[in-house]
Amino acid sequence: MTRTWFITGTSSGFGRLLTERLLARGDRVAATLRRPEALDDLCAEHGDRLRTARLDVTDTAQVGQVVSDAFADLGEIDVVVNNAGYGVFASVEEATDEQIRRVIDTNLLGSIHVIRAALPHLRAQGHGRILQVSTAGGQTTYPGFAYYHASKWGIEGFCETAAQEIAPFGIALTIVEPGATPTGFGTALDTAPPMPEYAATPAGEIRQALTDGTFVLPNAPEKIAQAMIDLVDSGAAPLRLPLGSDTYHDVRADLMARLTEHDGQRDAAFSVVSDETEAP
Repeated sequence: MTRTWFITGTSSGFGRLLTERLLARGDRVAATLRRPEALDDLCAEHGDRLRTARLDVTDTAQVGQVVSDAFADLGEIDVVVNNAGYGVFASVEEATDEQIRRVIDTNLLGSIHVIRAALPHLRAQGHGRILQVSTAGGQTTYPGFAYYHASKWGIEGFCETAAQEIAPFGIALTIVEPGATPTGFGTALDTAPPMPEYAATPAGEIRQALTDGTFVLPNAPEKIAQAMIDLVDSGAAPLRLPLGSDTYHDVRADLMARLTEHDGQRDAAFSVVSDETEAP
């Protein structure tokens, strides 16, 4: 079955891999990126099955226009992939105000704007899929990534709510959570001048691993892109799709630890229930 996809952040990484694989099998792709010329080779090869558009997801007005134009030009769009992202590595004290704003504007607000812009069109056609690319760091945390986590935990909460609201319209939403993968994202991480106070801390240790190349990247980017395609082809629509051994193990360990801590606070939780309410 031939499908039409709208994908953000297609210049590299998962966005580029998805675009290549989908075009190779005969699908149509509306690819957005900051520099459309980065896909000139694919345009030459695949012609009008690839539609490119310049898009900065932090520009709300531009998001609305680009999404509307894509639906107008292509008719129905089956799958919207929210993939554009920005990463910053810095301790809580080290990051600049500009870096904090950019990671929230791109990963959280940018993703929200794309979904909001697409929903009226998806509702009108009565079907559609949204794949929100998050990360293992949308449910667990690592030192040095506090602001990245803030954006990803935020978008996951938004998507959990949105998924419930849009299901009656035949629209499914899945949060995709890749683990550490050699897509070039790590080398493109924005950083801040390190504070010597953090050198001998967990944040300093991860910074050193990123610098010397010993930070483990256990997953294959091509397999992650294919897993996303396979999910859509299967018709399954889980709320979350964990991809990577690190994602599975780290998120599971964090969820178990949180549940244990949560259960340990049961007495405190019920201690504040009003006397008129019967505690279960």
